[in-house]
Amino acid sequence: MIPHLAITMGDPAGIGAEIIIKACERLKNRLINNSLRLLLIGSNLSLQTSCATLGKSLNIPEVKETDDNWPALAILHVGLKETIIYPGILSIDGGHFSYLAVEMAVKLALSGRIHGIVTAPLNKEVLNKAGYHFTGHTDMLAYLTGTRDSVMMLICDNMRVAHVTTHVAIQDVSAQITLKRLRYVIDITNQTLIELGLPRRRIAVASLNPHSGEGGLFGCQDIKVSSPVIANCTKDGLDVSGPISGDVVFVKLRAGLYDAVIAMYHDQGHIPFKLLSFNIDSATKTKIRGVNITLGLPIVRTSVDHGTAFDIAGKGIADETSLIEAIEYAEVLARARNII
Repeated sequence: MIPHLAITMGDPAGIGAEIIIKACERLKNRLINNSLRLLLIGSNLSLQTSCATLGKSLNIPEVKETDDNWPALAILHVGLKETIIYPGILSIDGGHFSYLAVEMAVKLALSGRIHGIVTAPLNKEVLNKAGYHFTGHTDMLAYLTGTRDSVMMLICDNMRVAHVTTHVAIQDVSAQITLKRLRYVIDITNQTLIELGLPRRRIAVASLNPHSGEGGLFGCQDIKVSSPVIANCTKDGLDVSGPISGDVVFVKLRAGLYDAVIAMYHDQGHIPFKLLSFNIDSATKTKIRGVNITLGLPIVRTSVDHGTAFDIAGKGIADETSLIEAIEYAEVLARARNII
């Protein structure tokens, strides 16, 4: 079957439409020869505005949800058509568009009309101001799919980082790191590495506390939670090491000593990952790589690993590399799960 993916535009005031247009141009040959199909979901007006800004004429037809057949590249508009969103300007309307696009994409994925979802970035502040009380895509997708547990994984080359907790206050992190949650994250990370075709699946668990707690001197979570979970994983035949101090585990991951790291909290995983996968220079020339994958859902979902970039929205300089990679990973996972 031909891969058919939905790309949600995210917040129309951000760089979502721009990177989608640039990605479609780079994938033009595949769209023409019918080896890939893309359904864009979001604000058609914002898409056309971005086309004009970039001087592009892609002639992307607008379709309806009820249409029997969609062309290889099409846009499905959600929300009020007359709503104008200005680049770089936060608005509640942007929050509405963001949610409605994801809601529609999930509906289509669950019904089997598309094989997976690739998401452009949204803004969490305006999403909540619009009445959708989620901390981001991950818990929104869990809600829309009726999923109890989900896991955020970041991937760029051999950097693979899954998170036990994500968008929670630091003071609340330790309470959310339980025996059950950590084991679930390890198991689903191992399964994802299988789907990605890795012959070996060496997983390292980062410690929550400095130096893994120094025998309880700096905290006991690594002793009472991580160590017994790792021991049980090893007993069950998994290749799991740790807990390993957070200040060295990512260096070892980058060196190829592990195939994935389990990070305890958001910044522990995101900072080293983005430091190594983002390239930004003083001339604002950027190359942003890396993919965000939501594990544990009944559908395939990948995403760019960057934000809405309101500061450069509408300037035509946003980099589409992360979106291209997200599309590629969505294909790989959909095939591995026999969705395609």
